[in-house]
Amino acid sequence: MAKKFLFRGKTLEELQGMSLENFSILLKSRARRALKRGLTEQEKILLENVHREPNKFHKTHCREMVILPEMVGKKFGVHNGKEFFSIIITEEMLGHRLGEFSHSTKEVKHSAPGIGATKSSKYIPLK
Repeated sequence: MAKKFLFRGKTLEELQGMSLENFSILLKSRARRALKRGLTEQEKILLENVHREPNKFHKTHCREMVILPEMVGKKFGVHNGKEFFSIIITEEMLGHRLGEFSHSTKEVKHSAPGIGATKSSKYIPLK
């Protein structure tokens, strides 16, 4: 039997029926404070687009937006500075921010000296 998802003791249906103020009480302090200050204009436009066209792929630059219950199951493209990274919102992502799932930096890989390196900087001692 599959485990039923609960967020702070509430099911997803109960969370989707809550107002934004009641949902923010269940969040951690940083996300609660962000919602208390209100949504920005870009975040309001994004939510309106999600309500208007729920099955569409929504591209956004709002990396700091807190993930809300009405966003669960929707597809988003979150900009990481170079491209839009595709994300499907799940229940476990509630209360996090969109930018947490679209990394803006890559792992640094050092291999060999690059173009323009001097003779002395190319020297690698053998052990």
